[in-house]
Amino acid sequence: SCVGSDPMTSYDRFTFGISRLYLGLDLAVCLIGLFALVEIMSKAEKRLDRLNLDTTQIKDDGVITKEEYKRMARPVLLSSIIGVMVGIIPGTGASEASWFSYNTAKNMSKHPEEFGHGSVEGIAAAESANNAVTGATLIPLLTLGIPGDGTVAIMLSALMINGLNPGLSLFTTQGNIMYAIMLGLILVNVFMLLQGKFLTTLFAKVVSIPQEILTPIIVIFCFAGAYSVNENFFDVGVALIFAMLAWILRKLELPPVPILLGLVLGSMTETNFRRALLISNGSPKIFFSSVYCIIFLVLILLAVGAIVRGKMKERSTQKED
Repeated sequence: SCVGSDPMTSYDRFTFGISRLYLGLDLAVCLIGLFALVEIMSKAEKRLDRLNLDTTQIKDDGVITKEEYKRMARPVLLSSIIGVMVGIIPGTGASEASWFSYNTAKNMSKHPEEFGHGSVEGIAAAESANNAVTGATLIPLLTLGIPGDGTVAIMLSALMINGLNPGLSLFTTQGNIMYAIMLGLILVNVFMLLQGKFLTTLFAKVVSIPQEILTPIIVIFCFAGAYSVNENFFDVGVALIFAMLAWILRKLELPPVPILLGLVLGSMTETNFRRALLISNGSPKIFFSSVYCIIFLVLILLAVGAIVRGKMKERSTQKED
């Protein structure tokens, strides 16, 4: 996020004499490399016979029995609440909510032995939490300007591109747009219900397309998308560089989402950080002058510590296995 002109002084940083880097790295171009092209590179490493899926496994009538509805009722309700609570916390995401809800449903189930073998309760719990997180992540985004996960970080960039700065003032200055977004979310959920009900079997057939045909089409669209952002081939090269970076991170088992958050929040964080230092004449004591600041710093440290502890525990468990 530091590539380009300094937000306070407008001096060049990390441009290395390349004029196209003066305005910084385009978020859309970086996303194409981080999340699209890297998937193609990963597929290229696999054998062709391992890429073709068994399409006979996707055939299902999709009918849910009354007994299954009864078993899903409690996991759906509880997991929806868990998903909302997890989504409100910045830095978390759908994966954390899904696993947390899955484990909770397994502990409360009368048939825990079915989990891991296609349990209806497990699927309902994970998917309910996953869907609940989607709307809840907008709460910290629209009120504090902090995205809850990588997907909402993209939405933050879209709002800022259109001149909308998320925060408390957004509801007073652009209230009509906020209510339009909320109404749109209701309509989107209705559309998703109809789409899932009638078009799922059609969408599932995409796995039957041979990979040797599907992969080149995806690559063409990725390159066309990167070129169309600013209509130059320089962005295509940037997308390739970020694809290589994402591929290296995948080899090291590191997620690319922190890079996305850095690109989205970096400029905003740096600007406010340096503005605070200017107000305090360069003294860092301003960050400890308020009780609220101290509380948030403690919460951040606790959250990071909990995540690190969970990862270390997970790795130790894997080594024991």
